[in-house]
Amino acid sequence: MRLRTKIRGIVFFAGMGLMMLAAGGTTRAQRPLPNPVLFFTGPEFFQVAGKQMTRYKFSVDNLNDYPQELFAAAPDLPPCGKNTNASRTWVDVYDQTGKRLNGFCALGSAKDLGNIWFALESDAVPPSWIYLELTDRKTGTKYKSNLAETVE
Repeated sequence: MRLRTKIRGIVFFAGMGLMMLAAGGTTRAQRPLPNPVLFFTGPEFFQVAGKQMTRYKFSVDNLNDYPQELFAAAPDLPPCGKNTNASRTWVDVYDQTGKRLNGFCALGSAKDLGNIWFALESDAVPPSWIYLELTDRKTGTKYKSNLAETVE
C-alpha cells in the first residue's frame, strides 16, 4: 500500500509541475507587446548624385521590449525584393496622412529600431509628424507607434 501511495504522490506532483510549466509558458507567449514609442533624434545632411539631402532620424524608446526573434531572418516568408532572408518583422515609416516614406525589411535585431529614418531633398518641406508600423509577418500582428514630430 505504501509504495502505491508514493507512486500516486509522485505522479500527482509531476503532473502539477508540468501544468504549472505549461501555464507559465502560455502566459509569457500571450503577453502582448507594447506599441513602439517613436521620437526624433535629429537631422543628418548628406549629398547624393549632386543633390543635397536631409535624413530625418528617429529611434524607438522602448526597443528593448521587442524580442530578438521578431528580427530573425525568415526565409520561409516571402522575400523583400531579391532578399530571401528578409527579417520576420518589417518596419514602415509613414507621414501623418498615411503616405509611406521608407521601409526596412532586413533589420537584424531590436536594437536596429534605434536607427529608423527617411530622407528628402534638403529644400523639401518634411511632414510635420510621422509614425511607424512594425509588421510581424509570421503572425500578421501590427504595432503602430505614436506620432512623432520631425523637428527638434
